[in-house]
Amino acid sequence: MLGYERKLKQRGYDLVIGVDEAGRGPLAGPVVAAAVLLRSFCFTNRIDDSKKLTCAGRKNASLEIKKKSHYAIATVGHRQIDAINILQATILAMQKAIFKLIKQLKAQELKRVFVIIDGNMRFKLDLPYQSIIGGDGKSLSIAAASILAKVRRDQIMDANHKIYPQYGFRQHKGYPTQMHRDILKKRGPVAIHRKSFLKCLAKE
Repeated sequence: MLGYERKLKQRGYDLVIGVDEAGRGPLAGPVVAAAVLLRSFCFTNRIDDSKKLTCAGRKNASLEIKKKSHYAIATVGHRQIDAINILQATILAMQKAIFKLIKQLKAQELKRVFVIIDGNMRFKLDLPYQSIIGGDGKSLSIAAASILAKVRRDQIMDANHKIYPQYGFRQHKGYPTQMHRDILKKRGPVAIHRKSFLKCLAKE
């Protein structure tokens, strides 16, 4: 999980920022991105693709990651997702997270920064970067970002569950599970649903 970080250090980039998102696929809620610059590569908790961890495992790992890194988390809400589409919203969330993290660094450190991003994203960034398909399973830095993004988004959806308890957001987190689809058919959408996604769902 440290292959990319080691290769980048050999090239003079000893400050590697991993970036990932959570929430591209749900029918409701925001997309959340995290950017993580690890200060240590030694963890007692398992750091891996967030989808491979249990809820408790992610929460414990997130606490340790925050203690051993510089990090930033950014969200783009359902209204903006509808306005600019989910791809652009994901890119925006990632950019916001990266910029927030960069502000924590000293000016002289920026020459040593390299950004690695999960997926095949391409966007304007005033730093060298590389997109890695399946990066959350190949890079410790990206895996850490995937965990922070997932935990934060789950917290947001748990809060929404308290507002809309009849919609089961605590269980499905807004993803298009059969449970969620059945509730939508019975009750219709609420404010946090992505209208653009529901239009596509109606065509299925």
